Amino acid sequence: MKRFIKILLILVLVVIVAFVGLAGFLTVTEFRPAPVETLEIRGTSDSAAPLPWDEIRVLSWNIGYAGLGKDEDFFMDGGTRARPGDRDTVDSYLRGIGLSIENTASDLVLLQEVDSDSSRTYGIDETVPLARSFSAYAMNYSCPFVPVPFPPMGKVHSGLFTTTDYEIATADRIALPCPFSWPLSTANLKRCLLVTHIPIEGTEQELVLVNLHLEAYDDGEGKAAQTRQLMDYLQTEYEKGNYVVAGGDFNQIFPGGNNVWPNTHPELWLPTDLETSSLPEGFGFAYDLNVPTCRLLNQPYNPSDTVNTQYYTIDGFIVSPNVSVTSVETLDLGFEFSDHNPVLMQFTLK
Repeated sequence: MKRFIKILLILVLVVIVAFVGLAGFLTVTEFRPAPVETLEIRGTSDSAAPLPWDEIRVLSWNIGYAGLGKDEDFFMDGGTRARPGDRDTVDSYLRGIGLSIENTASDLVLLQEVDSDSSRTYGIDETVPLARSFSAYAMNYSCPFVPVPFPPMGKVHSGLFTTTDYEIATADRIALPCPFSWPLSTANLKRCLLVTHIPIEGTEQELVLVNLHLEAYDDGEGKAAQTRQLMDYLQTEYEKGNYVVAGGDFNQIFPGGNNVWPNTHPELWLPTDLETSSLPEGFGFAYDLNVPTCRLLNQPYNPSDTVNTQYYTIDGFIVSPNVSVTSVETLDLGFEFSDHNPVLMQFTLK
């Protein structure tokens, strides 16, 4: 009995030391971005053309790090995994994502959950095959070792990616409030806005393009605070005389979305409603309820399983009063390459 107790105590001690060591390591290496950071503008073209006054096409898509396609589930949504089984699967999803974007003939592309060097996507820098002439990348998830689930997710470097063939004058990372305290904060996302300023032909005004991915797995207060900061920022840029378009994954239901896609699995994931009261005067939402923008990742995608499959409309755009929306459409790709469908908006500048 004494020998058993001794072995048990040793095992408990080992577990405690391992936990303290991991917590200390993650605390020391925690990603702590500044409130505002100037980003590198990546360019591969000698010509830098300003945005024309013609009708403009902008695409927003959470690509699920090319690791959450039709055959995947995710541990935070009631599934068990966090990565595909092999690199070939990631490559296949990534090729499908790139071809799908190319087929939209978009002028401006806003992507979320783009990995640059993560264990879950086998070290692939996904910005490389998805880049156009000019682009900017803002990290919102950087952790040397994410210890969950089992097997662990491991190293993650992921973020927002904006790319276009038109000139990007400046790009900034604007930090959003983080709702998580220590120790959860050490291995969690640090949400942000990726803001690019796009020159417009024949004028000193700019198109302020905001790429966003708001909080997902908080109690609701975090994403509400992030949404309010977003709205304040949009209003500030509009008051400068600029045109403003914000797009991305809001992780909140757009107005009317619950009526079209009622939540039958709130115990797995229950996003809150997007606050319409915080929308600045004259601004508008642009979204499409005909096709869902996101599916629940409790299991691989099975559209015929209507009992266990859950849909949401959480991706879309916000536009300033001087932007006129011609059309907005959620492209039905059957969640083949990501757990989100892309949203395509056409607009003109007044």
